[in-house]
Amino acid sequence: MGELRTTHFHSGIDIRTDNRIGMAVRASKSGYISRASMGPVGYGNVIYITHPDGNTTVYGHLDKFRGPLADYVLSEQYRVQSGEIDLFFQEGQFKVKQGDTIAWSGNSGSSGGPHLHFNIQDSNNRALNPLVVASFPEIQDNLPPDVEKIALRTMDIHSRINDRYGRFEFYAQRVGNNFILKSPILAHGTIGVEILSKDRLAYKSPFYGGVNDIEVQVNGQRVFAQAIDKINLTESRGIYTLMDFRTMRMKGSRFYKLYIDDGNNLEFYGNSPGQGKITIKEGSVSNVDILLKDSYRNGSKVSFKLQYDPIEKRVANLEPMKRDLEVELIENTYILSTRPLAPKTRALVYINGEKQEKEPDYFNSLRNVFLFDLRQALPDSIVVNGTSVKTGFKATVPPATEYTYYGDWMDVKFPADAVYDTLYLATEHTVLPGAEVFTIGSPLVPLNKSIHVSLKTEREYPKEQGYAVYRATGKFGYTHIGGEWINGRIQFNSREFGNFTLLRDSIAPAITPLSITNNTVRFKIRDNLSGVGSFKATVDGAWLLMHYDAKSATIWSERLDKEKPMAGVLELEVVDNAGNKQVYKTTL
Repeated sequence: MGELRTTHFHSGIDIRTDNRIGMAVRASKSGYISRASMGPVGYGNVIYITHPDGNTTVYGHLDKFRGPLADYVLSEQYRVQSGEIDLFFQEGQFKVKQGDTIAWSGNSGSSGGPHLHFNIQDSNNRALNPLVVASFPEIQDNLPPDVEKIALRTMDIHSRINDRYGRFEFYAQRVGNNFILKSPILAHGTIGVEILSKDRLAYKSPFYGGVNDIEVQVNGQRVFAQAIDKINLTESRGIYTLMDFRTMRMKGSRFYKLYIDDGNNLEFYGNSPGQGKITIKEGSVSNVDILLKDSYRNGSKVSFKLQYDPIEKRVANLEPMKRDLEVELIENTYILSTRPLAPKTRALVYINGEKQEKEPDYFNSLRNVFLFDLRQALPDSIVVNGTSVKTGFKATVPPATEYTYYGDWMDVKFPADAVYDTLYLATEHTVLPGAEVFTIGSPLVPLNKSIHVSLKTEREYPKEQGYAVYRATGKFGYTHIGGEWINGRIQFNSREFGNFTLLRDSIAPAITPLSITNNTVRFKIRDNLSGVGSFKATVDGAWLLMHYDAKSATIWSERLDKEKPMAGVLELEVVDNAGNKQVYKTTL
C-alpha cells in the first residue's frame, strides 16, 4: 500500500494466488455487497463489501462472481446489452457473512498476473493500509527498507552540486541494515533530496512494496517527514508531485521526492516542519540522515554529508559533449551546453527582438554551460558558435487560473489547475513529407487536467477519409486521440503533452477464431492503429454477452441460459476507433 505506480499510488495489498485462477475469495468481514463492476481495465471484475463500521473492503481482478450476485449481474448485462457494467446495491440486497465465498480469483482488468487486489476504504473514500488496520499473522516481515540510489537536485539557478546545476544520482553503499554515501557531496545554495527505495518482505524475493514512512534530518534536526497512511482515491494523480515524474518517464525509476514540491497538496506531511529543501550555509557541513520505516516498523537509515562549496566558473567535472549543442529544460531553468570552440565563447540571446550577450555560467575545456532562468524572461532564440537555437517558448501558463494560448497553428486552453506548477509552454509546427506534426509542451511534464486543443492544419484532410488526431508514443507508436472538425479546425482534449499528428486508419480490425462450440466461442480481436472501439456478437439476431480482456486482446462468450446450447448464425462485428468494421459469421 502506497507503492509508487506510473499513474497512481497502489491503494491496497496484492495477494498471490500461486499464478493460477479460480481460488476461493471470501468476505473478510460481515456486511453487504454495495457495488460490483466488470470491465477490461483497472480492477477488472471487482466487488465492494460495506461493513457495519463504515469501512468498505474491495476485492479486485476477480475471475467470476459467485451465487445470487453472479446471476443478477449476468441478467443486468443482458438487459442493458453490455459486458462492461457498474452496479450499486442497497444494504439488504446481497448480505454476506465473514468467510462466505463471494467470487473466484482471477487476472481480469489491468493485472500483470493472477492475484487478488485487496483494499480497505473508509467512508470518506480514503484507502487505509490493510497491514496496519487488519491483522495478517501469515505475513512475517523482519526486513527493513532497501535503498538503491540517492538523487540530489539543485532547486534554483544559483545552486550547485559538485559544481554543476541539475539532478545527480548516487549509489548508496550498504553497511549492515543501513546505507551511506562514502564521500561528502560538494553543494551550494538550496538542495532537494530524492530516494529510490523499496521494501522487501523476504530475502531473495522478487516482490516488494512501497516505503510509507520517511524522515529527513539535517544535523539531528527534522526537516521533512512523509507518512502515507491514507490515500485519497479521488486525488491519485497527485503522485506526479511526490514522485520525480521526469525521471520516471525517462528511465522508469520511481524516486520519492523528500521535499514538498510546488503543486503538491497531498495529505502525507502533517509531521513535516517545512518544505524539506536543504539550504547549505557558507563554510558548513550538513550531516543528512534519511530514516525509513515499513508498515511493520522495520527501519533503515541513509547517511551522507553535504559540504559547502563556493560557486566557481571554471570547474573540473564536466562530461564531454556528445553533440555540438545540447539543450535541456528542468522546471524553471533552460540549460544550453556547447563545445568550447573559442577561448571566450559567449551566447547571443534574443528576447522579444532585443539582443543580449551572456557568458557561460560554468565551463571547462570540454563544455560550456549556459543557464537561463525562465522566471525572468523567455528567450526566443540563442546564437552560440555560429548556430542558432530556437527555444520554441510561446507563453507562461499559471497553475491556478484558466489560460488560453492563441498561436498561428494551434490554440490551447488550460483549465484552472491543469498544470501543477508554472508552465513555460513551447510549441512547434513541423511539416514533413506526407505529414505534419504539432508539438505541444513536453511529455516529461505532467498534466493534472485535460487541455483543449484546436489545430489549424496546413494540409487538406478530407473528412470522409477518416483522419484523426494521434499522439506519438515511443519511437514508432501512436495513441488514438480522435478529434472533431469545427469551423475548419480539428479539436480534441488531451491529458498529456507531446507530438500530435493526423493519421488515417483505413484498415478494419482483425478477428481470429480461437474456439467455437455450441457452449462457448472465443476470439482474438486486434486493430493496427486506432484500436478496438466496440464489438457486438449475436446468435440468430439475439445479443450474446462477450467478455473482453484488453491485455490479451481476447473476447469470449457467456450464455444467459447455461442449459440452452447456442444454435444458429453467429455474427461478430468489431469496429475500430476510426469507424472501420470487420464482420465474422459462422453457423453453430
